[in-house]
Amino acid sequence: MTDIVVAPSWLTDHRDEVRVVDVRDAWEYDGIGHVPGAVSIPFDSFRADEHAAEGGDGNGMLPGEDAFGALLGEAGIERADHLVAYDDHHGVFAARLLVTAQLYGHPPERLHLLDGDFSAWQREYETTSDTPAVKATDYEVHPLEETPLVNADAVAEATDDPGTVIVDTREDWEYEEGHIPSAVRLDWRELVDDETRGLKPDEEMRAILDERGITPDKRVLLYCNTARRISHTYVVLRHLGYENLAFYEGSLTEWKAAGRPIETA
Repeated sequence: MTDIVVAPSWLTDHRDEVRVVDVRDAWEYDGIGHVPGAVSIPFDSFRADEHAAEGGDGNGMLPGEDAFGALLGEAGIERADHLVAYDDHHGVFAARLLVTAQLYGHPPERLHLLDGDFSAWQREYETTSDTPAVKATDYEVHPLEETPLVNADAVAEATDDPGTVIVDTREDWEYEEGHIPSAVRLDWRELVDDETRGLKPDEEMRAILDERGITPDKRVLLYCNTARRISHTYVVLRHLGYENLAFYEGSLTEWKAAGRPIETA
């Protein structure tokens, strides 16, 4: 259909062909308004800590197959649907929904991030407080057989692998306080334009990545604290054509809990 990142103008032309998902808090969806036709799946509803009794995989991480399938089914979503997700935080929470959906088997070519967030949309396009009528579905979860997920042992092996660049997507001060050995710093917000609230131009993002040695010829292994911020960077790198991506879901929270080595700047 189109790229993983879609412009607001594209969405206005194709809104009847996709399912739009708003991942802001429910009170924002109801009280402030939302993109017409959007269904509400708040970010907290697909965090693992909300589903600890249903097979969630850790605080802030994957919610479990049954819980996620139930969420999408209640929202009337099917595996054949193209999803366009947005939030009001430059896309970082929306990206987390897309990555979660991909890991649970939603076809990646049918997952899209709205370029810009709700505040950007609200400047130029109509919003509504009307909740669309949806018919619940029996959403089928099919976790990937080949997955970008890696565990701590694989990360440890990558620390001295010249063909892999480990990327810490947290803020400067977090990186300086402690990071996985050999990791390079790339605050996910460096790829976002504060004025448009969407992504910077592709050429500008590539220049930033090249400067850090994060190039398409290498395997790029991403981590943060609880796998939220790396979701955004993962989506951006896919948008830019990076193919060899690894996703450390446990991130620094798991790494430190296991007593793994930490470097400071």
